Amino acid sequence: MSTPETPVVSNFIRTIIDNDLKNGRFEGKRWAGRPGPASVQAQGGLDPARIRTRFPPEPNGYLHIGHAKSICLNFGLANDYGGACHLRFDDTNPEKENTEYVDAIKEMVQWLGFDWHYSDESNLYFASDYFETMYQFAEALVMAGHAYVDEQTPEQMRATRGTLTEKGQNSPWRDRPAEESLALLREMRDGKHPDGSLALRAKIDMGSPNINLRDPVLYRIRHVEHHRTGKTWCIYPMYSWAHPVEDALEGITHSICTLEFEDQRPFYDWILARLAELDQLAEPLPRQYEFARLNLTYIVTSKRKLLQLVQEGQVKGWDDPRLPTLFGLRRRGYTPEAIRLFCERLGVSKADSRIDYSVLEQALRDDLDPKAPRLVAVLDPVKLVITNYPEGQSETCHAPINPHRPEDGERTFPFSRELWIERDDFREDPPKKYFRLFPGNSVRLKYGYVVRCTGCVKDEQGNVIEVHAEYLPDTKSGTPGADAVKVKGAITWVSAAHAIPAEIRLYDRLFTDPTPDAGDKNFLDYINPDSCKVTQGWLEPGANATPGAVWQFERLGYFVADRIESTEERPVINRAATLRDTWV
Repeated sequence: MSTPETPVVSNFIRTIIDNDLKNGRFEGKRWAGRPGPASVQAQGGLDPARIRTRFPPEPNGYLHIGHAKSICLNFGLANDYGGACHLRFDDTNPEKENTEYVDAIKEMVQWLGFDWHYSDESNLYFASDYFETMYQFAEALVMAGHAYVDEQTPEQMRATRGTLTEKGQNSPWRDRPAEESLALLREMRDGKHPDGSLALRAKIDMGSPNINLRDPVLYRIRHVEHHRTGKTWCIYPMYSWAHPVEDALEGITHSICTLEFEDQRPFYDWILARLAELDQLAEPLPRQYEFARLNLTYIVTSKRKLLQLVQEGQVKGWDDPRLPTLFGLRRRGYTPEAIRLFCERLGVSKADSRIDYSVLEQALRDDLDPKAPRLVAVLDPVKLVITNYPEGQSETCHAPINPHRPEDGERTFPFSRELWIERDDFREDPPKKYFRLFPGNSVRLKYGYVVRCTGCVKDEQGNVIEVHAEYLPDTKSGTPGADAVKVKGAITWVSAAHAIPAEIRLYDRLFTDPTPDAGDKNFLDYINPDSCKVTQGWLEPGANATPGAVWQFERLGYFVADRIESTEERPVINRAATLRDTWV
């Protein structure tokens, strides 16, 4: 297995693991490997000297940047402690799940640099692997008096659940005999009752101050085909029931969740304790720990809202470069290394906070700056004519591929009479401290000559269509005496006769508000109309725009050849990030 090597940074979860190992919590014990998938049984028990974590996404959507934090934490801990991290699909809600999402999740976990294969183990699991075992456990709870079949409707159960200040009310079916509940549960399993007519509930305490302990539902009836089990089942376990059972069967030592599951931990522990009392599970039992989820400005991560953006055509699919999905970030130009660096810098804590989007962008800059090849591109072109340079003549200029890596060598490109420059590099009437081209001023054409602006040509509407200048022949960069003429400004350029045309997509933040879905806000009201601007640009000749190629466009930012649409014949280039944070 290969996983990325990153510096070890201490946090409260590492402290817990260190103490567990130091105190011998697992010493001399082996996980039982109780009934479950054959892959667990075949191991003959799992060695707890190896810590086990898990990343358990539901396959009902595409992973986003928030999931990346959990992936990096769980797989990273397993890697650092010589343990194992299980990739587990919690597929307990068949209406919204399918294999498309399963495959997409696998791809993104591996793209981030992690894997679920350890030695001869393949730690890939599904909640549906355990459906039969979970059901048998449920029958054991019923017979022990810890669960009952309720005939109230979902609406009636919600009405009698109580509030944070009022206790709940016992169901009229709470004290029905265990044999009667068992018979009804088996009828539920056999498809003899319609959706919503019956539910299996844990019998805990309807007066508990923790609403999650007020007889939560364990099973509900759903006559829906499952993407793996087909029509075998018509009752499906609730996630809060499946989660601890799966952890126990797989020998998870540290079940690491986000803070919204903190109130569920007492129910997690109750399930494990009851099943251990009934000799259905053996010690050591897993323990749940919570950390703060990732909250990032200028994005939404709700799967429902992301789906709405896709379905309503606000974005062009799940891999739209403006989305915070990992597919979208990859297409925009983010690297796995940048996302891991971002997650590492965030750290792990229990304190909720909102991270500014610029922190993510800076991680990308810090990753790409030392390794991305440089390229000159002009995104908003205006023609510069060197009036005293011979027509039809050209010569070669030299520039480093990457100034941080001299071993990479140089790139070469032609200089000629007509060049493309950025429109913003010329002002007929410049503001103060403007050191680029304006009539009478001199600048250096980077890697080329010093030129003095002599004027411009306009169209009938008064728009500048050409800038004219004269070059100083003895000032070419890299030649003796080139620095004899001092100028304050330098601009980039490409030869008009040799430049490669390209479609440039200037992506920006999808929303104008840093918290577009906070409170009562309608996130659709804050969509940024300038989140994608498309322009015809020109690239330095020699640019290889094969899909996924990454560059730093000098003075402009970091760009990537689109993974889907770019070809060498028709480059389509996405801006990943500007050179510095310019968001206002």
